[in-house]
Amino acid sequence: MDTNHNLQNIVERSMAIRNKYHKLEVTLHGEKWNLTEDALAFITDASLVGRNIMSIQNRWPNQDDKNILRSKIGECIWWLIVLAERSDIDVIDAINEFIQNTEKILDATEPLP
Repeated sequence: MDTNHNLQNIVERSMAIRNKYHKLEVTLHGEKWNLTEDALAFITDASLVGRNIMSIQNRWPNQDDKNILRSKIGECIWWLIVLAERSDIDVIDAINEFIQNTEKILDATEPLP
């Protein structure tokens, strides 16, 4: 199984989960979250990644649990997939393009002394 196929499977599963959450939101709030609300949820989780990084480095008084950090990183990746898909951006193409462009830039850069 190639990498793009694996990533496509993750994208499809991510969107299926998001659609289940949309149904729950309609049940609880009468409407599904909009793209801005999804973005705010992502930002909240990204902030929690930062706090958990600080925690495992004993720089923030919180649970020192790498499993929480692992889960939050996974959730942030999930949110980025959802945000890309809801913005009509192919997340696989976006990451491939970013990596290719960055590799070209860095390959063309002189090494630092």
